[in-house]
Amino acid sequence: MANRKQDRKFHIQSRGNQQRPHVLLIVETAMSFGRGVLEGISQYLVENPPWSVQLDLRELLVTPPAWLEHWDGDGIITRSTTPEMADLIEKSGIPTVNLTDIYGDQGLPSIWNDHEAIGQLAAEHLIQRGLKRFAFCGFTNHQWSEARYRGFQKHLRPHDANILFHSSDWAQARRTGWEAQQAKMIQWLLELPKPIGVLACNDFRGQHVLEACRVAQISVPDQIAVIGVDNDQVICDFCQPSLTSVIPAADRIGYEAARMLDQLMRNEEPAERHVKITPLGIAARQSTDVMAIDDAEVVAAVKIIRERACSGLSVAEILDEIAIARSSLERRFRQFVGRSPQAEIRNVQMKRAQQLLRETKLPLSQVASLTGFKHAEYFSVVFKREIGQTPGQYRSHLP
Repeated sequence: MANRKQDRKFHIQSRGNQQRPHVLLIVETAMSFGRGVLEGISQYLVENPPWSVQLDLRELLVTPPAWLEHWDGDGIITRSTTPEMADLIEKSGIPTVNLTDIYGDQGLPSIWNDHEAIGQLAAEHLIQRGLKRFAFCGFTNHQWSEARYRGFQKHLRPHDANILFHSSDWAQARRTGWEAQQAKMIQWLLELPKPIGVLACNDFRGQHVLEACRVAQISVPDQIAVIGVDNDQVICDFCQPSLTSVIPAADRIGYEAARMLDQLMRNEEPAERHVKITPLGIAARQSTDVMAIDDAEVVAAVKIIRERACSGLSVAEILDEIAIARSSLERRFRQFVGRSPQAEIRNVQMKRAQQLLRETKLPLSQVASLTGFKHAEYFSVVFKREIGQTPGQYRSHLP
């Protein structure tokens, strides 16, 4: 093995500046994180001498390709480093940067997310929403999931929070479908004290939690607020309600991995062999748009408003479904929500209107209709009064 590594050093040095280094990228693209990593690598190559790239779009947790044992390139960046692959790479002596954080340290130079910082950021987001109870839903035997839990737990320790925990096997869920595990998750969610904030270890797990809440008829976010990780917009936007998520710096991880590999291929020792990259922030969506409310009737009314405000809902219709006097509902709404039921209906309508103006090119007549207004003119008057700009001004000032 030592002779092979020494031969490889000579092989790399002998190329000098005459040929581009031949680099293998083993990165999955089914998830947005992997695509972000590739974008970061691409940006590095725009700014620096290019490589000859061989791209292997391999899924996570699959066996290494049979040809890898005999592959004769100059460097590897991998997001799918199973123990078998790590052993093959070590024997080959090929300079490699490992982005796989499932198994912990595999003896290779690595660039990872700062998972504890992710957990801490999620905890702070839930605290800021007035929540005082917390839970974590993760995957078993995944080091990154465990590290996110540690960060979550650490940030909540000063708040004397007892964090409730649930996990299951991701590999099994991928093989059989997560529905086989759904019953246990539903039971766990039903037993949680409420209201409560739940950190799901990633967006797939967040989707599982939201689907289980739907089946169990648990109100999100009023009873359970849910935050995921990765900000995979396809997953987050298809969730009902849309999923809040921590934003990792995937492109920076790719960029720094490319920089480190360049150093290794030049036989230079990186300043650090194990680098952690902090998250960028949080993309707040409906799943944590919560006010921690300890009043069953107000929670029920808020749930009705969130679901039907944009269908022309009136306060009278809420009272038809909840056995409470209007004066009592008004008083308790102001106590727990800080505004009247009618003002909360308007609040939900305006948030939806802003989303439609921001993310679509629909004409104002359709935006008005989709937010519960019969006439575009009246919608424009209300929007100007609530937001301080006309719908047209709001849309024209978007970045």
